[in-house]
Amino acid sequence: MVAMIAYHACFDLRWFGYARWDFEHDARWIAARSAILGTFMLLAGVSLVLAQRRPDARAAFVRHVMQVAAAALLVTAASFVAFPATFIRFGVLHSIAVSLLLARPLVDAPRTALLAGVVVVVAGVAFSNPAFDRDPLGFVGFMTHRPATEDYVPLFPWTGVLLVGIAAGHALAPRLDRLAPLARLPRVLATMGRHGLLVYLLHQPVLVALLWLATQARRLA
Repeated sequence: MVAMIAYHACFDLRWFGYARWDFEHDARWIAARSAILGTFMLLAGVSLVLAQRRPDARAAFVRHVMQVAAAALLVTAASFVAFPATFIRFGVLHSIAVSLLLARPLVDAPRTALLAGVVVVVAGVAFSNPAFDRDPLGFVGFMTHRPATEDYVPLFPWTGVLLVGIAAGHALAPRLDRLAPLARLPRVLATMGRHGLLVYLLHQPVLVALLWLATQARRLA
């Protein structure tokens, strides 16, 4: 969560003209985005496994997917207002919502999930075809170039990372009691982790508002 907020803060600094970082082509920024996104997708798979322990697992899963899907639609609408030419059609929340539905049948099959995940990642990285460059197939992946959008998280390869997260979740689940002392965080960070979707939705409006106020103050100074 902290890395995501820092990355978006840097993006907003460029948007407001305070920096000239090349997020689209600089390998360092691309690697940073991929690492943050990969962590989100991996943890989504781990969380899917841990959520199976709940007595109301099925209902909780449906509720969670609906919340993520609703948030994805909200992000699309907000990005259309802010970036009408490059609004978000299929970003990280869209990808997580669909990937959770696709991965759910394998939540109790970690070996199959791991194998499928590796195949999906390799296919998404190694294969491309111009047929996937246009809607409605763009969300699948396999595009020959990145589309003109503020966020693009196709199912190939990113659903594969979530599937690998299922295998990681099964490996971690029996060790949670021993790992718990290592995971103690300051209260503010723990709260952010428990309310990740809300933080995701609110952090950008807050960052933009702060930068706008700073810009206005700078002009008046």
